[in-house]
Amino acid sequence: MRSLWKGAVSFGLVYVPVKMYAATEKKNVKFNYLHEKCKTPVQYRRYCPYCDAEVEMEELVKGYEYEKGQYVVIREEDFENLPGENTRSINIVDFVDLTEIDPLYFDKGYYLAPGDGGQRVYELLKKSMEETGKVALAKVVIRNKESLAALRVAEGVITMSTMFYPDEVRKTTAIPELHYQVSIHDNELKMAIDLINNLAAPFHPEKYTDEYREQLMQVIQAKVAGEGVELPPAKESEKVVDLMSALKASIDLAKQERDGQKKKGQRTKKKAAGI
Repeated sequence: MRSLWKGAVSFGLVYVPVKMYAATEKKNVKFNYLHEKCKTPVQYRRYCPYCDAEVEMEELVKGYEYEKGQYVVIREEDFENLPGENTRSINIVDFVDLTEIDPLYFDKGYYLAPGDGGQRVYELLKKSMEETGKVALAKVVIRNKESLAALRVAEGVITMSTMFYPDEVRKTTAIPELHYQVSIHDNELKMAIDLINNLAAPFHPEKYTDEYREQLMQVIQAKVAGEGVELPPAKESEKVVDLMSALKASIDLAKQERDGQKKKGQRTKKKAAGI
């Protein structure tokens, strides 16, 4: 795996050299747009309507629209004097509890590995964060953008999640559908809590798969092989007529599924024991 960025974590007067690696990758099925007549991928060209001409990459500059149709050009040298642009440093500013951070603030995830000769000081930072149970809040500039970031220890390594700033998280007051008034009966609340308790389980991420992507790949592979493909029809959701009846039916179904999983586990254990 190739590192995306090299720099250092600034921890008081201590500097921890690190390399940054992507912790996640999207596995979306990607499509190209083709000309239907000849099945050739179409090209997207940079075109200037004012000059009525195609524009080469070396002719492009960055522009900021400060008024409708009015732009100011920002060049590479304009970025050089901005705070943190050339520091290549992850500057820790606070240590907080993870429970204090709303997950809405998290953006992209990265692994931080020790840089050249930095194993000992990396381990020191990792161990001290493990002992205190704290998360480090830091600021980092990557690709001309300053981000807030959270550093924590997970699976024995220091991870970094870039975060949104408060003014980047939209306020719920702007959603009119959230301004409502209803009353919930005690029995409804009790049954809803019972349903949650029956569906509660330890988090095992490996049991969740992208069923849509898997079935889409079946369709694609069948097309490549020149075969037809039949997928099971999607289940139709039943209309909820009565809330209490729906809650009761959901609880019964959850219990049946849980009992089935327990029996399956018992059979597996007996089989392994040769019973």
